[in-house]
Amino acid sequence: MNAQPAASLFIDGHPVEGEGAALPVLYPYTGEEIASLREASGDQVAQACQIAASAQPAWAVLAPVERGRVLIRAAAIIRERNEELSRLETLDTGKPIQETLVADWESGAQALEFFGGLAASITGQMIPLGRDWAYTRREPLGVCAGIGAWNYPSQIACWKAAPALVMGNAMVYKPSEETPLGALKLAEILLEAGLPEGVYNVVQGRGQVGAALTTDPNVAKVSLTGSVPTGRRVYTAAAEGMRHVTMELGGKSPLIVFDDANLEDAVSAAMLANFYSSGQICSNGTRVFLQEGIREAFLDRLAERVRNVRMGDPLDPETQHGPIVSPAQAEKIRAAIAAGEAEGAQLLCGGPGEGAFIPPTVFTDASDEMTITRDEIFGPVMTTLAFYDEQEVVCRANATGYGLAAGVFTQDLTRAHRVVGRLEAGTCWINTYNLTPVEMPFGGVKQSGLGRENSAAAIEHYSQLKSVYVGMGGVDAPY
Repeated sequence: MNAQPAASLFIDGHPVEGEGAALPVLYPYTGEEIASLREASGDQVAQACQIAASAQPAWAVLAPVERGRVLIRAAAIIRERNEELSRLETLDTGKPIQETLVADWESGAQALEFFGGLAASITGQMIPLGRDWAYTRREPLGVCAGIGAWNYPSQIACWKAAPALVMGNAMVYKPSEETPLGALKLAEILLEAGLPEGVYNVVQGRGQVGAALTTDPNVAKVSLTGSVPTGRRVYTAAAEGMRHVTMELGGKSPLIVFDDANLEDAVSAAMLANFYSSGQICSNGTRVFLQEGIREAFLDRLAERVRNVRMGDPLDPETQHGPIVSPAQAEKIRAAIAAGEAEGAQLLCGGPGEGAFIPPTVFTDASDEMTITRDEIFGPVMTTLAFYDEQEVVCRANATGYGLAAGVFTQDLTRAHRVVGRLEAGTCWINTYNLTPVEMPFGGVKQSGLGRENSAAAIEHYSQLKSVYVGMGGVDAPY
């Protein structure tokens, strides 16, 4: 099972072998090494940033519609090769092929297509000032550094590349060292679609490579998807150079189910919000608040449906629940499950599992103070909590340092909008969960980050506004 790329890095339009430490790529299902990469050296990171800075001006002066065409062609190539790319994504992440075929590269293609189509509509503003007037220009930042997470590696690479490139920026991208393969494929596809050499580069490595990228003098903006601790370090480093930042970080999101909710829909959403991708999704609704009138029926139906979840080989189209990405991550999840039991929460189903697999796990009788309620677990672990009224649940839902996402299930849409208006979260859903179309901004508040991915809002985070005052008459001076 070989997924070896031509080389570990992609710089100036060409595969380049890394000069740093070895970076083995393991298939989470078997632990087999499917590729052997090398990290970028400090000199190679600097070289990639310098090449990006040199290539960026020529890319930026192209007509926006020409830049857009490149992204749209890249989206078409991805769709043509979706099966092959999805298989690679499964090998890289361990996610079931039934997921990667519809949710990973396809989401990336949608982002490239959306921003490619948006290109020609990005304009400035004319401001009348009487005799004089002013106008604004929306201009690229220069070189954007992207740092990706391991859970949706190819989607995240596309989500960051699309708005950056359409605005005329160049990018140097570092994928997670856990899942480094997809970004290399994206670099090849962009080049094939007509992107000039040097405009999109890929460097590989662990934290020190990310640190070198964040502080490189050629980098004007850093976009990170990752954990809150990593976000703090990157934000601090970026601030030294007054760099623009987008931070899409972690969460401990509430999913609130009122008594009048559609039971089957609410259970479906809670399962998707906790077990899809084996629970390895930052926006997951891992605190499920159940109003007392629906709690018993909800838990009974949930337990019944969880029993039918199929775990197994991720390349089997029938598999619904795959392995955890790495042994280290599996141990963190198992430690959280053990903490939940030790603190008095009751296991409705699931548990620590064996080897690479942790089954869908549900805790009941939990309290707001428990570790499983407070801390992000990033695995297939749902914590259910009982509540009585709206005021109570809103206060409890907001009692966290996170603010990435939230969901509300109720047939009373007046209440739904009222509750969503009070929830401290950047992305909310009513009677659904975890849908993130490219047309809708995505991002968090509080410790879950700043800035937005996707939609026209993302353009603001990959561009800067220049104001131009036009004098139409003489210049009066008092001296």
